[in-house]
Amino acid sequence: MSGTGFIEISEGFFVEPEYVGILQGLGLADIDAVFDFSGGTSLVKDNLARHRSRMQIDADGGRTVFFLKRYDRPSARVQLANWLSHGKRAAISVFDFLPTEELAKIGINTPKTIAYGQQWGECFERRSFVITEKIANAQSLEKKLPGFFHEAPSAKNVRLRRAFIDQLADFARTFHETGFRHRDLYLAHIFLTDDGQLYLIDLQRTFKPRIFAGRYRVKDIAQLYYSAPGPNFSRADRLRFYRRYTGRKKLSRCDRLFIKRVKARAWRMADHDIKHGREVPFAT
Repeated sequence: MSGTGFIEISEGFFVEPEYVGILQGLGLADIDAVFDFSGGTSLVKDNLARHRSRMQIDADGGRTVFFLKRYDRPSARVQLANWLSHGKRAAISVFDFLPTEELAKIGINTPKTIAYGQQWGECFERRSFVITEKIANAQSLEKKLPGFFHEAPSAKNVRLRRAFIDQLADFARTFHETGFRHRDLYLAHIFLTDDGQLYLIDLQRTFKPRIFAGRYRVKDIAQLYYSAPGPNFSRADRLRFYRRYTGRKKLSRCDRLFIKRVKARAWRMADHDIKHGREVPFAT
């Protein structure tokens, strides 16, 4: 798979043409160089699998920032699980950006992929990587909510909060209407730009389930519910989100059952995090 707009500059190494010079200037012109590269800032994460690593790379005098994800000798079990859930055989790095074109058509913004590569053994992937460009002037909603969530209550702030909750609900509904499920739909993976646009990141696990689509929808909404901090999102805010997400003002028995399942899943996640000494955002 070469991907629309990518050119192959060395065996298994595909790049958007406008970025070839920048990557070559960094010494990134083949897969060996990518896996030997140590000129960036390692982004350590507690629950990152052993075959995965992440790095931030500042290029072009700091004017451009890239994120490099590397997958080194993932187990056959991990690869088979990916192939089964996505319904196709591909390198792990490819699943990082595979949904982006379809999502772009319906207005779901995602990070720009500028390069990727892969090496295969006889059957399984040996290693692969993907490089994306940093979303300009944006932060995750986990790190920074809009100011009107923190400022003193006022009629204007109430209007802005409601409009933002509606925007977030529309974003989630539009995404789910494609049939995709994210499986990591926390506020950490939704970015907000300075001009008010939402972006969805970390698409590696995003897929279209053939069965249990409803269960995965509950999981996604529960992750949003869980990661929305209690001091900033009231019960009324959460109900507003759900009504906007479903397009219904009057809740049916099925709606109440769905909400019950979302809350039950969120509390199971909370029990796990409490046992490990971690904070529970929605219950804080």
